[in-house]
Amino acid sequence: MSFESLQAAAAAISELTGRDRHRAAVVLGSGLGGYASGRAGAVEVGYDAIPGFPRPKVEGHAGSLYSIDVDGEGVLLLAGRVHLYEGWDMADVVFAVRAAALAGCSAVLLTNAAGGVRDGFAPGDLVAVTDHLNLAGHNPLVGVNDDRLGPRFPDLTRTYHPELRHLLHEAATSVGITLRDGVYAWFLGPSYETPAEIQMVRRLGGDLVGMSTVPEAIALAHMGVKVAAVSLVTNLAAGIAPHALSHAEVQRTADAAREQFTLLLDAVIPRLVAAA
Repeated sequence: MSFESLQAAAAAISELTGRDRHRAAVVLGSGLGGYASGRAGAVEVGYDAIPGFPRPKVEGHAGSLYSIDVDGEGVLLLAGRVHLYEGWDMADVVFAVRAAALAGCSAVLLTNAAGGVRDGFAPGDLVAVTDHLNLAGHNPLVGVNDDRLGPRFPDLTRTYHPELRHLLHEAATSVGITLRDGVYAWFLGPSYETPAEIQMVRRLGGDLVGMSTVPEAIALAHMGVKVAAVSLVTNLAAGIAPHALSHAEVQRTADAAREQFTLLLDAVIPRLVAAA
């Protein structure tokens, strides 16, 4: 990944959507791909039409970018993401969000499906991410730093921006949704975590486990972009759930919670735009 390749992708986004600049972006995780196509007036651009964009290989992740108008401003909806466990390079994993940032997005909401670790979390719960644990042993900033993207040693203290998290809770309250808070632990995958690993996460202060989001959050923070993240608890983590874990369970819960998640997105996106 080079700065020039990201610029080319950002230019293609502008040309293909017919919008010079987008103010904010939302990455749609498992089960949310249909949200973008259901928005009135959305302009769809396949990832394969944008130079450098990798196409997802995982069920439940589409491969299209949508441009929508929100209060006169452009918003990008990224339907689907790629994961490191699929065999992509880390530069590919964060390419889409970096291109979105260069296309003008100064605030980005990341969504994902996650396993619940904290006592009291249940499938269907929505959780605002307050911080993360990088337990995958990878970082998108490894290698030569390009100062045009950000500093060599970025501070991650406020990666999940307090202002945006406040707006998430405000939006949830406005539509009658309970939004919890929690720390997200990133594992490489694709195997689910072991019961011993889940106990480790608990002792480290983690509340959720998943296989995405953290690389994107780090890359965006590196670029000075405001980040927020919401996890949908789709299953109880290993050793907590009374049955074996499966991707089918994740998909079923994501489908069942789609209406509630949609309500939250509808309420928070205008606030995201205003805060960008």
